[in-house]
Amino acid sequence: MWCGRTRALLRMSGLWPIGVLGRRPLNCSAASLAGSNSPRCWNCGGLGGPLRGDRFFCPQCRALQPPDPTRDYFSLMDCNRSFRVDTAKLQHRYQQLQRLIHPDFFSQRSQTEKDLSEKHSTLVNDAYETLLAPLSRGLYLVS
Repeated sequence: MWCGRTRALLRMSGLWPIGVLGRRPLNCSAASLAGSNSPRCWNCGGLGGPLRGDRFFCPQCRALQPPDPTRDYFSLMDCNRSFRVDTAKLQHRYQQLQRLIHPDFFSQRSQTEKDLSEKHSTLVNDAYETLLAPLSRGLYLVS
C-alpha cells in the first residue's frame, strides 16, 4: 500500500529516475530483502547477481559480476580436484571462458564492467596456467 503511494510521490516530485536503464530504486520489497545474505547485482540490485553456480552475468540486466573470491581454480575451470587433469578439456574450458569475459568484448560497456572483465580474465589466465603445468598444479593442490 505505501509502496505505491511512495513511488507515485517520488515520480511526481521528479526524484524517481524514469527511463534510466539498468537502475532501479529500492522499493518496499527490495528494501526488506536488502539485509539478507543473498547475492545482489552491483548494477541493478537484482537477486542472484554475483556468480551463483556458473553465472558471470546478472540474470536481470546481463551486467558482468565481480569474481567470486571463494572459488578455486578447479571449480572455475570445471575440473575434478585431483592431480590428473584432462588438458584438452581444460583448454576447451579456457577458450569458452575467454569468449565470455575477455576485455575486448567489453570495450563498449561501462568502466566498471571493463575492470571486472580484466579481473575475470586475469583469474582465468592464472587458473589455466596453474592447472596446465603439472608442477604448479601439484603445488596448488597442496596449498
